[in-house]
Amino acid sequence: MKSIKTTIQLSVILILSLNQLMAQPTVLISYYSKTGNTQAMAEAVARGAARVEGVNVVLKTTEETTHEDLLSAGAIILGSPVYNANVAPQVQEFISSWPFEGAPLKDKLGAAFVTAGGISAGEEVTLLNMLHSMMVFGMVVMGGDDWTAPFGASGIRGEPPFSDEAPLHEAFLEKGEKLGERVATMLKRLDCQ
Repeated sequence: MKSIKTTIQLSVILILSLNQLMAQPTVLISYYSKTGNTQAMAEAVARGAARVEGVNVVLKTTEETTHEDLLSAGAIILGSPVYNANVAPQVQEFISSWPFEGAPLKDKLGAAFVTAGGISAGEEVTLLNMLHSMMVFGMVVMGGDDWTAPFGASGIRGEPPFSDEAPLHEAFLEKGEKLGERVATMLKRLDCQ
């Protein structure tokens, strides 16, 4: 009898927790990473978004992200490495697979982050291309939290003092955290109105 009561209590707690999670707005962070740099930035974005109470944060690779993830999120933050001043082909394929008919992504918040192999390797144009794609889907796009990150967050490697062997510099990860926090804060603000 005691075991049944405990099981029922745990079930009620689980149901209440799931209902609370479902009621919270969700920030989806989806990224592609070949070498781990974009993954490190994605994790920084997720840390920043998780600072905002009352917001659910989902971190997935583009391969793991489903249409249901896209549809259930209030905000989508997309990350890619920079390939010749473009998004990685895997990210473009992912964007091209997004549901379009009936504009189901319309009015969701959108933001972007990238990592590149060096200074002036195409970070800003790649961020802008990602934001343009989001705008085609009717999303409301956001940049970073100040003038040093107007189109989103970016980080570079491969040029002094940012060597290929060292982890992504903390200054870049901080920009990612600020982007995640800004998007989550705005999502929560809009969800409460």
